[in-house]
Amino acid sequence: MKYFHRTHLGADTVIAQANVFFGARLAPTEEAPRRRRFAGTIGQVAVSAQAEGGHYTLVIVETNQPGESEADKLAKLFLTRVHSAAEPAHQARGAY
Repeated sequence: MKYFHRTHLGADTVIAQANVFFGARLAPTEEAPRRRRFAGTIGQVAVSAQAEGGHYTLVIVETNQPGESEADKLAKLFLTRVHSAAEPAHQARGAY
């Protein structure tokens, strides 16, 4: 699955959040500028962040698993956390 999110946070901030969030759950397998890949028994998750259109950052999270898998739920939860970091008033909804 592949998910997209546009945020006001900087790319380096998003990648730092990915390191903390996924690093506590999965083993890092790739580190590149503005891209991280993590893997574990639940599958693989890749996170990339790139500047887009001035003050926006495009965040792309990909898993190698089908929708509603554990890796997929982690990907969606991470994007919810990114959204909440950019907009503290955002209330997360969903059971992931």
